[in-house]
Amino acid sequence: MTIKTQHAIGIFDSGIGGTSIWKEIHALLPNENTIYLADSINAPYGEKTKSEIIELCIKNTEFLLKKNCKIIVVACNTATTNAIGYLRKNYTVPFIGIEPAIKPASLTTQSNCIGILATKGTLNSDLFEKTSSKIGSNIEIVEQVGEGLVELIEEGKIDSKKMDILLKKYTDPMLKKGIDCLVLGCTHYPYLIPKLKKIVGNTVKIIDSGEAVARQTKAILEKNHLIQIENNNPNYQFFSNKNTTVLKNILADYKKASVKYLDF
Repeated sequence: MTIKTQHAIGIFDSGIGGTSIWKEIHALLPNENTIYLADSINAPYGEKTKSEIIELCIKNTEFLLKKNCKIIVVACNTATTNAIGYLRKNYTVPFIGIEPAIKPASLTTQSNCIGILATKGTLNSDLFEKTSSKIGSNIEIVEQVGEGLVELIEEGKIDSKKMDILLKKYTDPMLKKGIDCLVLGCTHYPYLIPKLKKIVGNTVKIIDSGEAVARQTKAILEKNHLIQIENNNPNYQFFSNKNTTVLKNILADYKKASVKYLDF
């Protein structure tokens, strides 16, 4: 395949969470065509084995390559931490991965105590271990598995009582430890920021990776001379292999977004 500038940016996630990354990429690169794949039927990836995650990532990648995507953003922390190495080794297309923003948090913290809310698959991965081990020993990292959060978001139950109970349950131990930064280690979690702000207050800075991923995507496209400079009426395609209602609701402000069910 000859890669051309008009080819789309491919993005995949275990579900709708990666749309938080898509929004940042779209804001920074509005002229780019994009194709988003939500593998919602297999969400959450965080409960699966490494080999299962790699298998799903191969399937997602093959789908986007058939659509002639010029770059692929793995808009899922668990997929990145478990499969990005394999993908980069076995495909020639550039891949952008996502890691929890531990380093920015470590440079921001005043209390030397940061919290990270992520899936089990991310926290147990070798890449997360490698990243967190680079942080100074004077900084305490309080890890918390966000069990059940992805499922509720996928079901469109962000404002449910169950969500409120889980978020309080997960953040209370962190707050008692004295965190002043909360890292969101899952692309679904930025949709919880309004709720989290009410719980943790103004003294805790909430950090996610969205803007950094968008900047890195732009940098790699520029490096490979693949930036779409002109606005040629770009299209934004979204595919989901589960009920598309929640995905459509998340994208309600983007009138040009095309959302389709995919038997995948």
